[in-house]
Amino acid sequence: MLEPAYQVDVVIVGAGVAGLSAAHRLTSAGVTTAVLEAAPWVGGRMSTEKVDGFRLDRVGQLLSTAYPDLRLTPGLDALVLRPFAPGVLLHSDGRHHRAAALAHPGGARGALHTVRALASAPRPSVAPKGRVLPRQASASRDWGDPAPAAAPRGRGLPRPGTPSRGRAGSRPVGAPGAVRNAPRGTSPLGTAVDQARLGAALTRIGGLPVERLLSRPELPAGQALAERGVPARTIDGFLRPLLAALLCDPELTTSSRCADLALRAFARGRLCVPEGGAEALPELLARTLPAGTVRTGVRVTSVSTTSVRTAEHGEIRCRAVLLATDARAAAGLLPGLRVPEFHPVTVVHHSADEPPATGASLLLDADRGGPVAHTAVVSRVDPSRAPAGRTLVSSTVLGRPPADLDAAVRTHLARLYRTSTRRWETLAVHHTAEAVPAMRPPHDLRRPVRLLAGLYVCGDHRDTSTVQGALHSAHRAAAAILADLGSAGSLHRADPLPTARAA
Repeated sequence: MLEPAYQVDVVIVGAGVAGLSAAHRLTSAGVTTAVLEAAPWVGGRMSTEKVDGFRLDRVGQLLSTAYPDLRLTPGLDALVLRPFAPGVLLHSDGRHHRAAALAHPGGARGALHTVRALASAPRPSVAPKGRVLPRQASASRDWGDPAPAAAPRGRGLPRPGTPSRGRAGSRPVGAPGAVRNAPRGTSPLGTAVDQARLGAALTRIGGLPVERLLSRPELPAGQALAERGVPARTIDGFLRPLLAALLCDPELTTSSRCADLALRAFARGRLCVPEGGAEALPELLARTLPAGTVRTGVRVTSVSTTSVRTAEHGEIRCRAVLLATDARAAAGLLPGLRVPEFHPVTVVHHSADEPPATGASLLLDADRGGPVAHTAVVSRVDPSRAPAGRTLVSSTVLGRPPADLDAAVRTHLARLYRTSTRRWETLAVHHTAEAVPAMRPPHDLRRPVRLLAGLYVCGDHRDTSTVQGALHSAHRAAAAILADLGSAGSLHRADPLPTARAA
């Protein structure tokens, strides 16, 4: 017979990145912690399937080297990030256009100088030399403040703005030559003046403090961008496909504050993926926790402020419970918790006979001419995801996938990569109906993590629906638990978790 209960300070339900990172902060503070996961593996949606030597992400959320909690979370010191080529590659009107991530090498003043220089050039509807067009000035003010702060350099992460080793000649948005292979007037970024304004805007938003972003009036992202004076062509040709890749919301219904945070990270860092697949991040967190902290295959059936009940181990007594599951599972254990809407995501993985000539770029479809929102030759970004000599192309479809998904995706990819896809092998199709929580306004980016003393909740549904949001909500929850436990007396030593009854 087993002991009827197990003593531990904190039980964390769910071994996704939020639960595991909270466990690191608690154990680092001397709090005995047990992480219980119903699935046979850790990571939740950040999981990776292995097929014939390929590593295939199920959801494939993009990371950014500018995410602060990737640097600040204990246990992630050894995380290796593989960056895409700077910025993104846009497909529009049958052409590829490169837009770099950082706004302007001269900072806000340099970008505004470019605005003035382009505005003063002799072309119709442009103010006389030396004047800034009123709409341009308004857009610059709305997007942010001057004097951007330098982004801190993180452990093991490339410094934002590091020159690319990829395609030669790529220049930042807002600098002359930012768009390549594009005749004048056909760029998805708009005119040269539009590009300069966009460069100034990205520079400003990259240097704006987070608290100032969060104090702005909140609107749907598409409406906010239009009211700030961003041209419709720039929104549809660049910002819409970019934010679709970052937030899985091609309709731009996301809160403008969340969109601003995503654009700020884009301007300050590099888009990237974890080496070895998405699972590398949660597996690293799990491996570096004290032995026995994480137990998979343990189903929690009910929770209270002082215990959890499991199907395998009966009751486990504790001093606090942290729910770190997805929003729907958390509401199943605590009826009354808000369950948001979700953006469905389908990831299609192909093995190509020859690697398309896009290098390590993230390719976005500015035309929205098919089901694929963005795609990349992932094996060029992270060679560990494909066997030697093989090519892995991973593509993301947002919303409800079409009935003839494989045929529609192949046709679309043939246009995007400008090559035949008939001989490509479909390795896997992963559809996740509740992949990313929707963040439509009004959206509280700091939803309470402390429900009452002894009961807490964290996850990407409490902050922003990104890996950064999940990690930050875990930080807030761990801080709240430590504050409450610290005022309740000394902590105790845990007994070992009992073994489940034999069948």
